[in-house]
Amino acid sequence: MERTAAASHPNAATVALRTLAPAETVALGGAVGRVLRAGDVVLIRGDLGAGKSHFARGVAAGLGIRGPIPSPTFTLANEYAGMNGAGERVSLVHIDLYRLGEGGDVNSLGLDDYFGGEWAAVVEWPERAMAGGFVPPSYLEITLTDAGEEERQLLAVVHGGAARLLVALGGAA
Repeated sequence: MERTAAASHPNAATVALRTLAPAETVALGGAVGRVLRAGDVVLIRGDLGAGKSHFARGVAAGLGIRGPIPSPTFTLANEYAGMNGAGERVSLVHIDLYRLGEGGDVNSLGLDDYFGGEWAAVVEWPERAMAGGFVPPSYLEITLTDAGEEERQLLAVVHGGAARLLVALGGAA
């Protein structure tokens, strides 16, 4: 894993990293999971095969969640109970909006039940939720880009008060 120059995002703290294998992408997710709290939202963007599910599995592992963590492509949301590094219980929801397609009905999913309250949420393919205005003002946005056979470029951008999640990735708050 190596740090690379971060892209410029006005009024947002960023960190850019490069992972050399899926296990490193999982490890970065684990670092975020260890500091995740109820109300936190992590949006994971990237093309098919970019490593979004690897990062999400890492978040779950960082919360001590064991067992398979399948991508909820067909169920849209999977719920788990975990515990962060501070010993706080954290209810995690892993959401995958890929299957909604263009014009998918985000309104009927009940996303507001998961955002900003007692759940920590990890969302793959968050564009639909963003377009529908369902994303709270405070979140960590992860963008994964294919940089080679197993290499990935990861850009993390903090929005609102989610700076401690960026610190978990080695960024400054």
